[in-house]
Amino acid sequence: MKVAEIRKLSEQELKVKMEEARENHLKLRFQQSTGQLTDHSQLQIARKEIARFETILREREIAAKAEGSEA
Repeated sequence: MKVAEIRKLSEQELKVKMEEARENHLKLRFQQSTGQLTDHSQLQIARKEIARFETILREREIAAKAEGSEA
């Protein structure tokens, strides 16, 4: 997913997508350890996707905290 698409998601949807991405990464790691993974670049893609989700969640958390301290 692109960052613009991720930003449009609600917090609940974002958490669900992140959980799905983590499960996918785990499956890829198992496939790699058993020698079944043919496209090793998928591991890097999965890690970056998880990082994007975590970054957006953190940005929202910081923004909410900043709004709370201004009021």
